Amino acid sequence: MVFDLNEMRAKALLILDPESGYTQEDFNQEFGGGIRQGSFSGVDVDNYKIKLSFVNKSNNEDPKYATNGSSGFDLRANLSKTMIIPSGKFSIIQTGLFFNIPEGFEVQIRPRSGLAAKNGVTVLNTPGTIDSDYRGEIMVILINHGDNDFTINHGDRIAQAVLATVTANNVVKLIKVDDLSEDTERGSGGFGSTGIK
Repeated sequence: MVFDLNEMRAKALLILDPESGYTQEDFNQEFGGGIRQGSFSGVDVDNYKIKLSFVNKSNNEDPKYATNGSSGFDLRANLSKTMIIPSGKFSIIQTGLFFNIPEGFEVQIRPRSGLAAKNGVTVLNTPGTIDSDYRGEIMVILINHGDNDFTINHGDRIAQAVLATVTANNVVKLIKVDDLSEDTERGSGGFGSTGIK
């Protein structure tokens, strides 16, 4: 049995709506318990896999998930010559990759933990958002927070990309009002208002 992903997404949003009366149990009953590792309601996962089409205009290897448990896939630098990011500076790095992102999804550009831990290098606008209607080249903004200049060579893994669902703009309506309700426990408490313990 094959389910419509848009229908599933709509029903999942109903769970979050306190006025709908639709529950997680209702969802599980309707869709057979949701997605489980390796299968979906008895259907082979290959029949339900989301297709993320891409063009690779670099001579780097194609992006791929390193392991079955990987959340993201690596992005590599597409450079004609070695690049150096001085300490305290940032640069925009080309990848040579172009994605056709399905509607209702985004690609998030995130730092690689090894670069951050060893060199103080991270994605400046983390997580960077690639919208589903963007068809240009994926570019990564790296900033060097380390003490030393950071060298990037062609083909180096510079960031990772994660495909994530988003609430479509045909589901959310922005409504301008004069005042907001503050009848919550936190109210308008901002940075640090909940303490550290």
